[in-house]
Amino acid sequence: MAPPSGCSLLVIGALGVFALDCFARAQKNSTLIFTKENTIRKCSCSADIRDCDYSLANLMCSCKTVLPFAVEQTSYNDHLTIWFTDTSALGLLLNFTLVRDLKLSLCSTNVLPTEYLAICGLKRLRISTEAKHPSPEQSLLIHDGGERESREKPVLLHQGWQTCMYISFLDMALFNRESSLKSYSIANSASMASNFPYFSYFKTFPILSNKSYVVTFIY
Repeated sequence: MAPPSGCSLLVIGALGVFALDCFARAQKNSTLIFTKENTIRKCSCSADIRDCDYSLANLMCSCKTVLPFAVEQTSYNDHLTIWFTDTSALGLLLNFTLVRDLKLSLCSTNVLPTEYLAICGLKRLRISTEAKHPSPEQSLLIHDGGERESREKPVLLHQGWQTCMYISFLDMALFNRESSLKSYSIANSASMASNFPYFSYFKTFPILSNKSYVVTFIY
């Protein structure tokens, strides 16, 4: 048998790279965090888990318990799912954190307060209220930052807050209602503290006066 030609080797090599890339994508894990009875569990899952099925998550995912005082601010460039029963731990997990793709699932019938979460760089939000208002999952596309945002480094905390172009404020009271998920955005909001004088977030965290932000309220 004649040895394969250079062209054939090139094609075989390209197919091999494509197959490895597909395999890597198929094996890519997603992050699941669930809070229950003052416990925070952080999991890496290779498959989607039915909402609020704690037993299945512990069985199918690689999970570890995280103490509330040991929660570290991090960034999530891929998909993040959080199951929660109240808002007590969500602030620790999400406030001023970079999250691109977020799903929040309410796993109780608790009434949630009008309390805001400030999330940096959020592109897509999904919510599920199956435990409280059985209904289809809702999804909201907030923005598509494009190439300009993709070049920004995923920095954290005060640095991340200052360099973040897109800031979303999520009203947790929306989980009490059966109405559709809504949002409105204000572009080129450079002086946010003066534009939103009653919003305490802008008094607590430093804002760069020479930077233009897009602020989105989700309710």
